[in-house]
Amino acid sequence: MHAALLIWLFVINCIAYIVMSDDKNRARRKRDRIPEKTLFLLALIGGALGILVGMYRKRHKTKHASFKYGIPLLLFLNALLYGYFLR
Repeated sequence: MHAALLIWLFVINCIAYIVMSDDKNRARRKRDRIPEKTLFLLALIGGALGILVGMYRKRHKTKHASFKYGIPLLLFLNALLYGYFLR
């Protein structure tokens, strides 16, 4: 189970980072955007680190208070849950 959880953690964070990068590219091109609800859902199910890294590497949504404070809070929640299940 530990291996499956670690694989999930890696995969969901990669997907979250890619989705955040894609949203930044869509914003630059003035195309349809990825809903913020989707980004928060990815963070909630374990991809908070990927979203956070994407935010700061791509300089995307860093001024939105909901992302500035919400994503680190979800990262903390992710860390607690993963720590509980991986011990």
